[in-house]
Amino acid sequence: MGNRHILPSSTTNNLSNKRSEALPIETKFRLPSPLPVWPKGQGFASGIMDLGGGLHVCQISTFDKVWATHEGGPDNLGATFFEPSRIPDGFSMLGCYSQPNNKPFFGWVLVGKDDGSSGALRKPLDYTLIWSSESSEIKRDGNGYVWLPIPPEGYKAIGHVVTNSPQKPFLDKIRCVRADLTDQCEADSWIWGPGKANNANGFNVYDVRPSIRGVNALAVSVGTFVVQLGGTACPLSIACLKNAKSNLSSMPNLMQIDALMRAYSPWVYFHPDEEFLPSSVRWFFENGALLYSRGEESKPVPIEPNGSNLPQGGSNDGAYWLDLPVDAGAKERVKKGDLGSSQVYVHVKPMLGASFTDLAIWMFYPFNGSAKAKVGIVNHVSLGKIGKHVGDWEHVTLRVSNFNGELQRVYFSEHSGGTWVEAYELEFQDGNKIVAYASLQGHALYPKAGLVLQGSGAIGIRNDMGKSKMMMDTGGSYAVVAAEYLGSAIIEPAWLKYCRKWGPKISYDIADEIRKVERALPGPLKSAFNRFVRCLPNEVLGEEGPTGPNMKNNWTQDEV
Repeated sequence: MGNRHILPSSTTNNLSNKRSEALPIETKFRLPSPLPVWPKGQGFASGIMDLGGGLHVCQISTFDKVWATHEGGPDNLGATFFEPSRIPDGFSMLGCYSQPNNKPFFGWVLVGKDDGSSGALRKPLDYTLIWSSESSEIKRDGNGYVWLPIPPEGYKAIGHVVTNSPQKPFLDKIRCVRADLTDQCEADSWIWGPGKANNANGFNVYDVRPSIRGVNALAVSVGTFVVQLGGTACPLSIACLKNAKSNLSSMPNLMQIDALMRAYSPWVYFHPDEEFLPSSVRWFFENGALLYSRGEESKPVPIEPNGSNLPQGGSNDGAYWLDLPVDAGAKERVKKGDLGSSQVYVHVKPMLGASFTDLAIWMFYPFNGSAKAKVGIVNHVSLGKIGKHVGDWEHVTLRVSNFNGELQRVYFSEHSGGTWVEAYELEFQDGNKIVAYASLQGHALYPKAGLVLQGSGAIGIRNDMGKSKMMMDTGGSYAVVAAEYLGSAIIEPAWLKYCRKWGPKISYDIADEIRKVERALPGPLKSAFNRFVRCLPNEVLGEEGPTGPNMKNNWTQDEV
């Protein structure tokens, strides 16, 4: 875990006067080690970003507490509302910050500066009181009031103002942003509401994020929150910012990417019983992988070590696929992979209007093993052919602030989905390098060791994670295979332009596989298991290799 420090009194003043135990928010999370001095180059980690139209922004993570509740929201622990402090000269607040009390303090907001050239920022005309706690019976520190700035014509509010008195804030408290420098946002995670659960028809506070997110999207997250009185489907009263200049100068150069990988790249631990380990793509090709084509299945072609004879471009039309060597001995050897040769492949992406960098770190496995399930009281049930396939691509994505180079969160791919994990929830090793655990035979990635069931109730696919002597320092051997914003500085490998399956499609009788498993189950569990298996995604049910990283939605879009 990272370091947690007691917040100064200016932030925690009266925060726990209603409780005898300290709340998680009363400590501030910091990464285990100080940030390194990043190599020089353009605007990465310079602290300020030029969004165009006369608007400059910087990221603030120092706050003064304004008001707090002590119940409601996640875990019924309340939430705390802050305003940014130590704002640099010439910059102005765009909105307040809030987070639930059930997690360590770890937040930021953007503040804005108008360069005077074209009126990027304006004071509000007035405020509308959106909500106050005066009539509420919740435990709280006095009363809180949430205000929405009324922007001048042609401008939009980017955040709310929170006060602890009923007097309207001064008009000079906040700035609204010229409409052409803003973009649409949407409610994200629930921060707080008076009840123990999110009431879609009541008062709620949410994080906000840009509605459109991807490598070409220009919307910039501001770190503020939105108050909703009628659920997330209602139009939001605030906007996010836009990188109107399409400015990519805040993105890291190759030296800075290397420094980021040395600072944060994951240690990946494999389960003690893992049979099928990763390898480099080159090792897979050099050790007998074959290219098949439709209509000439009897004439597979050996693949060049760099993949230069793979068909380039096109679509996943079933015309070509890869497979293991024909020789039985070679096939079993290649299935097991080669940890010593393994290499990860990094795709560097601008995200949230190039205010963040995503480092998508891809790992390749020659083979994915059989799935295992937990069915009621029966803890380990092998599913036979279900889950097996040639070729397996998994990844973690590091999201780093382009304002200071700090790691914010990490995405762990888990079969057909995945999970974002905030930095304060991660395990670290060797400074700020994160730890990831690959599940037994399925290779889904998780932030903790243990068992995760993919299913419902007492029936599910087992994802078993644990530490062993088998591990991989992904920063020790990596290649940056794509960073489109760097142009010709990155030469994409030939295999990355291969758009078909990395394994064959093999049909089998799923009913027969289910019957084999049911024989080992007690009577009442048979039908429940049958229903569960038939609801599994195709990637688990079919013995079919996946497409490569460049064919995934998250190659150009945000992780989901």
